[in-house]
Amino acid sequence: MNRNDINQYRPARSVFSELQKLFEPLQTTSPFGKNDVFATDWIPAVDIKDENDKFIIHADIPGVNAKDIDIQLENNILTIKGSRETEQKEEKNNYVHIERSKGTFMRRFSLPDSIDPNKIEAGSKDGILELILYKTKESGSRKINVKQG
Repeated sequence: MNRNDINQYRPARSVFSELQKLFEPLQTTSPFGKNDVFATDWIPAVDIKDENDKFIIHADIPGVNAKDIDIQLENNILTIKGSRETEQKEEKNNYVHIERSKGTFMRRFSLPDSIDPNKIEAGSKDGILELILYKTKESGSRKINVKQG
């Protein structure tokens, strides 16, 4: 195979690469970088707010008890997971319509280096999980001047 034969396949490889991305697990970008949504029963909606000294994350988790939420931080990866169970009602002569999902959920976020891992707070009220991630005093980045030689 010569160089021209190889070059003729580049457009096909590019299209294949783009199609492959469609079938990867759902991934989105946030101020925290890439976050992963794994194969779970349902996916809580998440809002992330950047304030001067902290990030605030709100996740919609109606029907989830605080004891059923597990939050872990490892290697700057924040993992929120849990489960929600619902009662199964059996109706003989009536139809029952259920739209709210039950089962497990998980969201993962790659945190910036500016987060202080020792100052993370979490609380749950009225079906909303709130995480407060405080920023460190010193930023992990700085401007470097280039000297003219």
